[in-house]
Amino acid sequence: MFLPFWRKLNSSLVSSAVMLVCVLAITGLQEPRLNQLLNKSKNASVEELKKEIEAERVRINVIKNIPSLGFNNLIADSVILKFFQYFGDDARDRTGYELSPEYFDIIIERDPRFFEAYIFLSTSTTLYAGKPEKSIALMEKGLKSLSPEMPGKYYYVWRYKGIDELLFLGKAKAAQQSFEMAAQWASRRNDPESQSIAAISERTAGFLSKNPNSRSAQVGAWSMVLGNKVDDRVRKIAISRIEALGGKVIITPQGGVQIVLPKTD
Repeated sequence: MFLPFWRKLNSSLVSSAVMLVCVLAITGLQEPRLNQLLNKSKNASVEELKKEIEAERVRINVIKNIPSLGFNNLIADSVILKFFQYFGDDARDRTGYELSPEYFDIIIERDPRFFEAYIFLSTSTTLYAGKPEKSIALMEKGLKSLSPEMPGKYYYVWRYKGIDELLFLGKAKAAQQSFEMAAQWASRRNDPESQSIAAISERTAGFLSKNPNSRSAQVGAWSMVLGNKVDDRVRKIAISRIEALGGKVIITPQGGVQIVLPKTD
């Protein structure tokens, strides 16, 4: 009986090893192409860059369809590294960020518990690629595999979703429900940060229930965007929107940020 068991185990290990080699091979094949794109970005024409982007789209589709055989986390990790290369390339100023949601579609499918991915998903897909609907759809997809009982601060995903719904789609009712869910999930944790987020989310939902066009709710949402680790471009957008809504941004001597809500809602 031991021999058949060993053969079965050995076969499983071989299959897993083959899968791992395939994943790493795909990653390795992409590396020279991405590095080539990075090196060409300053001198290449927009047409050449677009061809490279289409080639990258094909590679993304290949990764989407490869079997996991237990290596979903590895695939997700590999894809987010490729996303960072793509997102940080100077060529994005010329070609845009349209592939951002394609990377995160793979990541959410393979590893919906990859918390950090949701932060970059919301910013890159909504603010850079200009696709808040896609960002929301991916977060909804991920939330189906998450629960408040899981370790991790997944209540933030509801907040990111609510922000996109409120600020970019104008869906105040949907945003209210998302902030209510964020409050419910956060309230189940006893640490100070979670309790603070629960109170803030509940307050934002309250603003929206009374006034769907609440300036205070919108300023609060932009404040969260500002609070994330964003670049100067997004920071300037957030500050300008807060000020346009009647709020005020104060930078403390310690480098912190304080937000003053509008006098009228």
